[in-house]
Parts: sequence; structure tokens; C-alpha cells
Amino acid sequence: MKAQKPVIEIRNMVAKYGTKTVLSDISVDIYPEEITVILGGSGCGKTTLLKNMLRLYEPAAGSVKFWGEDVLTMEEKEFNDVLKKTGMLFQSGALLNSISIYENVSIPLEMHTKLPAKIRDRIIRVKLALVGLAEAIHMFPSELSGGMKKRAALARALAMDPEILFCDEPSAGLDPLTSASLDELILSLKKQLGMTIVIVTHELASIHRIADKIIFLDAGKMLFYGTLDEAKSAGIPEIDTFFKLGQF
Repeated sequence: MKAQKPVIEIRNMVAKYGTKTVLSDISVDIYPEEITVILGGSGCGKTTLLKNMLRLYEPAAGSVKFWGEDVLTMEEKEFNDVLKKTGMLFQSGALLNSISIYENVSIPLEMHTKLPAKIRDRIIRVKLALVGLAEAIHMFPSELSGGMKKRAALARALAMDPEILFCDEPSAGLDPLTSASLDELILSLKKQLGMTIVIVTHELASIHRIADKIIFLDAGKMLFYGTLDEAKSAGIPEIDTFFKLGQF
């Protein structure tokens, strides 16, 4: 069986805020059709890794490759073409409150495609049905529950049929039942759409439900990359403490 090639390759990444080094010498490969969870204690650099991966912040050193191409050396237009093959679910959802859910999901299609209105309409309705929000299509964000807002933001992230989906703390602020329901949806989407998903979270229950692989960060360094079972048997004190006490 032919070995799969990673969809994202990070080598020797260093991330800084001003003169402060936040991540040091991060090297990891992320493989297709897997859910890779970035976890670790508070302030360890989880979201920073995600943002540097996507060039929301520029890494101070190292390389980041998507599908074998170094995105850090790309011109903005070329990199934007790469980003069109990805989706992003922000922690807060980042929905625009002044427009309907339908219009929110339409934004990436209007910005990045020249599809006729009829086709855009069909895509929007399909994506909202996919996340269980067909009935909320003309509602406004203020009319939705926290879990529904996350689903609406997820529909928008899926609008362009991304090959990779990035999620920053998707379960933040949700009750356990709603969080579990969102996890089941993410697992279903991975299976249905064959997506690669990268998730930042500190929610232990979610990690156990969804993770194929984990990246464990501590004090700006990567202590472990592998499966959850491998992590728990690796004998790394910081990881043992994290899972035993639920510290974050």
C-alpha cells in the first residue's frame, strides 16, 4: 500500500510576538482525511500554531508547506489560491450580526467565485442542510443558540468545499450535550466529505471523541505527535497530568 503524503508539512517553525518567542522549532506532518487536534495547557501556543500555519501571523523562521508547496515564500495572490481550498471555523463563529445566516454563508461564494445566483443559492441551502440548519436559513445570528451559531459558521467554512478545515476551539462556550453534538457533526463531515481537519481545543471529552492524531504543546515546544493511545502510554509527565487532571 502506497504511503500517503502529508497535506501540511511544518519544519522548524519559530513564532514570535515582538521579541518574545512563543513557539520554538515545531516540525510536524498532517495527513489527509485525519482529524489532528492541537492541545496543551493554557498559553502553550495552540492558537499561535494555527495562526502561523495560515499566515495570519508570519512565522519568524521555518517553513510551512501545503500540498508540497511552501506557502511562506508565496506571493499574496498565489497564497490566496491555496486558502480557497481551506475553510476556517473561528472560536466565536465570527458571523456578521447585521445579515441573515443565508447571507453569511454566501460571503465566500460571492467573494471568490463568479457563480450565478441560482447555483450559489443551491450551494448555500445544501451546506445549511448538511449542518442541520435548513430551517434557520433566513434567521439572524442573534436569533440562534450558541450551538446553532457554531453550525452556521461551519456551513460558511464549508461553502467553498475545502479540502482542509481549520477549527479554533469549536466547543468553546457550549454545554456538554451541544458540544458532543458538534463533535458528531465534525466526525460525520470528515467521513462524508473526506476532509482533513485541524482543531485547536482543550476540551478533554472532545479530544477523546474526535482525535485521530494529537499535537501536544508545552511552553512553546512540541512534546508529542501521534495517536491518543500512544500519547497516554508515552510516559510524558506533562501529558499524563493534562489527561489525569484536565488541566488547561
